[in-house]
Amino acid sequence: MSVQHTTNGQDAKPALTEEDQASAWQVFGERTIYENRWVTVALADIQQPDGTRFEHHKVYLPPAAMVAMLDDQDRVYMMWRHRFVSDTWNWELPGGVVDEGEDPGAAAAREAVEETGYRPTGDLEHVATFEPMIGTVTSPHFVYVVRGVERAGEPTEKNESARSEWVPLDKIPGLIAEGKICNSGTLVAVLHLLATRNRT
Repeated sequence: MSVQHTTNGQDAKPALTEEDQASAWQVFGERTIYENRWVTVALADIQQPDGTRFEHHKVYLPPAAMVAMLDDQDRVYMMWRHRFVSDTWNWELPGGVVDEGEDPGAAAAREAVEETGYRPTGDLEHVATFEPMIGTVTSPHFVYVVRGVERAGEPTEKNESARSEWVPLDKIPGLIAEGKICNSGTLVAVLHLLATRNRT
């Protein structure tokens, strides 16, 4: 297995015009008001382009990685999960926190084995890196897709899902319309797959 990275907004900063720079919010400093291994909350001393200056909340969450695994029948492996924070049931991809110093692609593959028992055997294609709540929270999410998996054993994570299935791509639009796919990383991955499935 290898990881194919693509250039995106997280990999390289865009060239900024003078107009861009003039409209940037200035940060004069920040102070942490809460911190543990999962979340850090800070107050940043910022100034808007019109000169208004105030403290703005900034939340740091660990980076995350997820992978859409496809089989030779154009089905993607998904897990039916309960998210207690929003009390939401939905279909999601395997994924989780990227450990410090860990390659995000390796993290996505590791999480796939732990949560599903399947090991990616093909090349992991890096689809996108995005920030799910970019206005207040920083938590880079790395999204991958892979064709080719093998059974590695039983999942070692026992609390991740109520059930899991190989879901045909044709059923994905209906699941989205029904509100049964809500996770942002999962949406990025499956919409990418739908958009590119007929390309040669």
